[in-house]
Amino acid sequence: MSEKNELSIKQRFGKAVRRRRRELDLSQEQLAERAELHRTYISNLERGELNPSLETMEKLANALNISIPAMFINYGIQVENEPRKDC
Repeated sequence: MSEKNELSIKQRFGKAVRRRRRELDLSQEQLAERAELHRTYISNLERGELNPSLETMEKLANALNISIPAMFINYGIQVENEPRKDC
């Protein structure tokens, strides 16, 4: 099993947020301000310690100038071996 498959969804999401934040050359404090969240929340989220709500995910995506689906697609949040569940 690859390292990607061993990471939890919280960890994968946190890594995606960190990668996108760094691409935009934002500090955790700047992202927190944009998303109206606390800097320590961003830090804990990026370490995969938090399970963000959908509302928080939307705030982060907006602050990072990216859609939620693009976050999942572009930053490998979904594990490739997970079956896709269409509605």
